Amino acid sequence: MNEVEVLVAAASVPAYAHPGDAGADLCAAESAVLAPGERQLVGTGVRIALPSGYVGLVHPRSGLAVKHGVTVLNTPGTVDAGYRGEIKVILINLGAESFAIEPGDRIAQLIVQRVERARFVQIETLPDSARGEGGFGSTGFRGR
Repeated sequence: MNEVEVLVAAASVPAYAHPGDAGADLCAAESAVLAPGERQLVGTGVRIALPSGYVGLVHPRSGLAVKHGVTVLNTPGTVDAGYRGEIKVILINLGAESFAIEPGDRIAQLIVQRVERARFVQIETLPDSARGEGGFGSTGFRGR
């Protein structure tokens, strides 16, 4: 799959900044101001038609997070192949100052990838594994 049909009601089509980038930039289609601690749904004006077997994943932009404390709340946001509505991004301001967004500002990135669908089979017990039930920091955080 090399092409995705895009219907844009805003100024920009998702675009890759550099060759080899995984994420295409999504731009805001509207103005918004995020106060510290505030979250807001921001429209991109972009609608896409992904082929069956693909998904769009909306990820934060690292520069917004490190410079302003602004990130995508439900990371990653999921755009299913059958969805035809506008891609909107839930942004949250974890910084100490208000953050203004203007139309055309790059607010997130869209990664398109293949999806494997699983067939879930109910069983009585799970097979053992080396990890077992260890999770949530069970391997520690310092280097070994």
